[in-house]
Amino acid sequence: MSTGVFVQVRLGSTRLPGKALLGLRGGCVIQHVMRAVRTVEADVRALLTDARSEAALRPLADAEGFRLLVGPDEDVLARFCMASRQWSVDQVIRVTGDNPLTSASLARAILREHREAATDLSHYLGIPWGTGVEVVQASALFAAERDSRRADEREHITTFIYRHPERFRILEAPAPAHASYAEGRATVDTPEDMERIRRLFEELYDGEPIEIERAITWLKAHLPEGSPNA
Repeated sequence: MSTGVFVQVRLGSTRLPGKALLGLRGGCVIQHVMRAVRTVEADVRALLTDARSEAALRPLADAEGFRLLVGPDEDVLARFCMASRQWSVDQVIRVTGDNPLTSASLARAILREHREAATDLSHYLGIPWGTGVEVVQASALFAAERDSRRADEREHITTFIYRHPERFRILEAPAPAHASYAEGRATVDTPEDMERIRRLFEELYDGEPIEIERAITWLKAHLPEGSPNA
């Protein structure tokens, strides 16, 4: 069974423009995303982006050994289907380009569970936001592409699948004990997120991807002011 690690990324964010290119210790955000999932089993690894972002992202993809596919701006589902067809993959590990703390160990674990359960779509519940991936069968993506009509179902890729549990087998697995911290936020979506993750990388990055246990320990020790757990 052929597997693709596909990272969705574009530079047109309105809340934090160009966030994929913002610097962290050891590289920019999208470089750390790619490095985080390099050890995940796959037949192809690629950035999926839009035409406006291609020039800035292509040299970074090349340097990290990733391919690059240019597709529609807003129809991200179509991008994933284009990539699945181009590289003839049976299942997709969907990674988002604003998550430099994506966990390779969690990705490998949910991929195993997905295969063992023979589901169409799988992900973990209860892990820090921005550390996980989704595993989805290409056949399910193609069905969503064919039948979805709403804009949010085209932009968010797996929304159509979640809305039709009568059609698709969906696994929402509980977080492994060592990765259970639903309150944690490890994504980069706002300037405040970026400042938090930049501090984390300054303290923890040692040349290798930061794994989930160390990230959780740091996040718990640096709860935002006003957090109910502070």
